[in-house]
Amino acid sequence: MSEAEVQYSVDNYVATITLNRPKTLNAFTGDTIKQMQELMDRATNDRDVGVIVLTGTGERAFCVGGDINWEKGNGDGKSGLEDLNFVFNRQIAECLKPVIARVNGYAIGGGHHIAYFCDFTIAADHAIFGQNGPRVGSPAGGYIVSHAANVLGHKRARELWMLCRRYTAAQALEWGLANAVVPMAQLDAEVRKWADELLAVSPTCLKILKRSFYYQMEPIMQRDMNDMLTEIAPDYFRTGEQAEGAAAFLAKRKPDFSPFR
Repeated sequence: MSEAEVQYSVDNYVATITLNRPKTLNAFTGDTIKQMQELMDRATNDRDVGVIVLTGTGERAFCVGGDINWEKGNGDGKSGLEDLNFVFNRQIAECLKPVIARVNGYAIGGGHHIAYFCDFTIAADHAIFGQNGPRVGSPAGGYIVSHAANVLGHKRARELWMLCRRYTAAQALEWGLANAVVPMAQLDAEVRKWADELLAVSPTCLKILKRSFYYQMEPIMQRDMNDMLTEIAPDYFRTGEQAEGAAAFLAKRKPDFSPFR
């Protein structure tokens, strides 16, 4: 993987981690996620960083989740998801510094739940939000799903995850998935405004506040996707259900999940 697929910069106490895979709408692979996790640790531990911003390259997408070509595997019957130790959302929650999602387009699937784990979400007005897992047989589970109920309440969270609908930036703002929505031309200035407000207040008080919110989340943080698979469907990746979802997506057809009900 090219180092340029994830970019890192620090400007006046703000670290920015940028997914740079615009040809795939900033979808991630296992290697991309590993590098993002390393850079999140770097920003978390850097005393010259007070605020962390997550974003994607371009004006089309923040991140659309896992790259389906990677998720479907390399033909040996094994999905790329099977070896993924996805702890990025946990890092966001446990980091004591404020984390801002700069949503510059599609925030779908893994990209979307990364955004709602951030402390703040600032979106361009053309952004589109939504989940994708059940549509493509990608078995998201555990705390990355559960936290949606903290953000939205259970009814909206279940709608979001189980129906995989798409929501405009205006709807996201109304629901509480976004803190501010601005025209794309104003997005950087708006993100910087929020970052500067955060940098102007007591960093220790912010750490105490973030950890206080984390303790409210802590009971759900004990179980991740692998725990859910072990409990519900330990042989999931051998059944063909995930393979059907990925194949249908790549073929631009409706998946047939009827054999797996």
